[in-house]
Amino acid sequence: MIKEFEFYHGLVFARILHGTQRPLAIMPFQSVSNASYVVNDAVGIYIKYSAKRMTPWRFTFKREHQEEIDLMKSQFTNVFLLLVCNDDGVVCLSYLELKQILDNQLDPIEWISATRHKRQMYAVKGSNGKLDFKIGQNDFPEKIFANTATHDLTVATTAKIAV
Repeated sequence: MIKEFEFYHGLVFARILHGTQRPLAIMPFQSVSNASYVVNDAVGIYIKYSAKRMTPWRFTFKREHQEEIDLMKSQFTNVFLLLVCNDDGVVCLSYLELKQILDNQLDPIEWISATRHKRQMYAVKGSNGKLDFKIGQNDFPEKIFANTATHDLTVATTAKIAV
């Protein structure tokens, strides 16, 4: 029987493969979860999904989820959180963007919410704040292959759109 997470993770892998036209190596990140992977030995990705049909999509983060993302960050410069919003799209957040909405105080349970209305981009907020810009559907998968050091410094002037 096919597990639900396999459908959503398969979507992410298909988008990465078809959207980048680059050679790829995807390996599971050594952890107890089935949510984290390493792309091309250099980029950590953590996938969460919501099977809810319509906006807003909510994602629960236990302390161990955030600890795993932080562990990936200790090993890789580039780490991204991918939020699969059922069949609507994928919200791609850099580690710095994630820390704007879920800070370093790891509570036992926290949340992220992604909202998107027709022909608009995703508004994202979390337990500890909200992004002051929206995330485009087309940010993924290219965002994970961009030079994120440059991206994080210039995101305020190039990629952010005021809410």
